[in-house]
Amino acid sequence: MVFSSVLFLFRFLPIFMICYFLVPRKMKNLVLFLGSLVFYAWGEPVYIFLMLFSTISDYVWGRLIEEYRGKDHSRIFLLCSIVINLFILGFFKYADFLMQTVNTVFGTSIPLLKLPLPIGISFYTFQTMSYVIDVYRGDTKAQRNILQFGVYVTMFPQLIAGPILKYHQVERYLQDRRTDLDAISYGVKRFVTGLAKKVLLANNLGLLWKQVTELGNEQMSILMAWLGIAAFALQIYFDFSGYSDMAIGLGAVLGFHFPENFNYPYIAASVKDFWHRWHISLSTWFKEYVYIPLGGNRKGLPRQLFNILVVWMLTGIWHGAGWNFLFWGLWFAFFLILEKLFLGDILESVPKVFGRIYTLAVVLISWVFFALESPGEILAYLQAMFGMNGIGPVNSLAMFLCNEYLVLLVIALVACLPLGSRLVHALKSSKTGPAMALYRLGEKVIPAVLLLLSVAYIVDASYNPFLYFRF
Repeated sequence: MVFSSVLFLFRFLPIFMICYFLVPRKMKNLVLFLGSLVFYAWGEPVYIFLMLFSTISDYVWGRLIEEYRGKDHSRIFLLCSIVINLFILGFFKYADFLMQTVNTVFGTSIPLLKLPLPIGISFYTFQTMSYVIDVYRGDTKAQRNILQFGVYVTMFPQLIAGPILKYHQVERYLQDRRTDLDAISYGVKRFVTGLAKKVLLANNLGLLWKQVTELGNEQMSILMAWLGIAAFALQIYFDFSGYSDMAIGLGAVLGFHFPENFNYPYIAASVKDFWHRWHISLSTWFKEYVYIPLGGNRKGLPRQLFNILVVWMLTGIWHGAGWNFLFWGLWFAFFLILEKLFLGDILESVPKVFGRIYTLAVVLISWVFFALESPGEILAYLQAMFGMNGIGPVNSLAMFLCNEYLVLLVIALVACLPLGSRLVHALKSSKTGPAMALYRLGEKVIPAVLLLLSVAYIVDASYNPFLYFRF
């Protein structure tokens, strides 16, 4: 069940919201927990038991760690929690990849398990791990109410694709939260914005990317290759940031405040800056629970560079079981290390436009590793991007696709820049009557129009993937 579906928008969500707002405040956590289980079980009824096992397991480990705080037992309990979580994640996500690699290297014929990947397992596993680690560190107290902890793990707005929540970010909302008309209004508008990003922009950009990748290398001009990967870059941004907007909006309606997960990443002036803006909750997680425990920047430059390498190898394989994801992570590690050694100082000394061009080029090339799986496909696409396939810079098919998708691309480029938010802020803060009138009109009309167009698209269209579901 995806947010951008008729089933969710017109069946599950209305029924859930009616139940949620009709029950007394002390029963809202129960309704949210049961509703989240129904939401998850709709697509994966078997794997709901896996998620419940992770919930109960880390609830118990957290209680034990707090009870034996300061003793050796607490470290053992922490280790048990981490091992169990990583084993579950590794088994379902990487077992087949490892066996396939062994078969390829050693010529064996170990049968593959071919287990479907539990939806959202990478996200809720990282959440429960962060909770247990924080309890061990003393950064948060163990939750004694298992229902509240269950809501933290299973909460459907951000269960499938984040943002990854640390327990202390939502603890007080789990215990007592209130909603008012302003919060509901903000949440609905934020949800509609995310829905429009997803169905009006991401889905149609995905169609362009699909058309480009279905062409043979003998038809791929330089312009077409760059057009295709730009379409994918915009698709994955609007797909994932749209989901995050919808999650934040639903959270606001329910009385929660979720952290932002994106901050206009394509205006970044360095690769480091890009990762301060893209999938912020994941970058923060790896920084707090891997990079800093490894020593961060406290043990000299060689150790810091090693820590960066480890973190980005893990970041790559977190996204998927494939060599392409490992190379994707190593690609970013390479440039982050260069920026740490000397490139960062150079970027600081030159106009930002050069940093933005460099970063955009690095990121666009990285999406080739991310989007294509086999080394042959990746190499062929990179050859086309740099004119090494003999086709040349432009062909008639590339010009046709540019004309066909020109309006969509222009809208997408404007939408991924902070121009709109700056205009809204300027109108909102203006003291002139016309500006305030325009702001109030837009505040009411634009969400309604976006919702109407999005629903019309959902009802009519069949192409409606969510890219981050596979992680």
